[in-house]
Amino acid sequence: MPLIEDNPYLPAPEGEMNWRHLNRFKNGERKTEFYLTCLQYAQHLWRQSLPARSILCLDRAWGADLEGNEPILEKWPLPYQALLYTLANIPDGVFEGNARVHFQHYADRLGEPRIEQRKWRSWACWALTCQARPDLPPDHQHEVEYPTLQQIGHALEAHGHPGERQIWEQCLSLSS
Repeated sequence: MPLIEDNPYLPAPEGEMNWRHLNRFKNGERKTEFYLTCLQYAQHLWRQSLPARSILCLDRAWGADLEGNEPILEKWPLPYQALLYTLANIPDGVFEGNARVHFQHYADRLGEPRIEQRKWRSWACWALTCQARPDLPPDHQHEVEYPTLQQIGHALEAHGHPGERQIWEQCLSLSS
């Protein structure tokens, strides 16, 4: 397994982790503790050279039921920058999946809770991925109307946390 540096935009896990750390939230509240656990597990998976699975944990973090004013978000903001770091630093020879297709499918197939918020965050991640990794092909068999960057920005303002659009736009400018 290749040596891999920590993702500086994710917290260190507290010891070894596995799927059970997230599964304990299966029927419970998905608030601050869930959010932090998702980020820590994403870092754990990143350290294991499992970038595709790490990105899936970031997806789970974006789905946490947070209002936007929680103290955890000051230290660990929504993981747009963590996604960019992951996409830019995937080691050679590991399975990376196709984050572009993942976010495209996810945005178009979401259900409750908070459909609009989660959908537009997924489109925001799709846009970041397209820009940061233009080598990743789309799924041409999945018919979907792609939103513009302006549409994504407006939707993040309407459905995201206060200031989320600005965080995303800053990351978008870094990914070009």
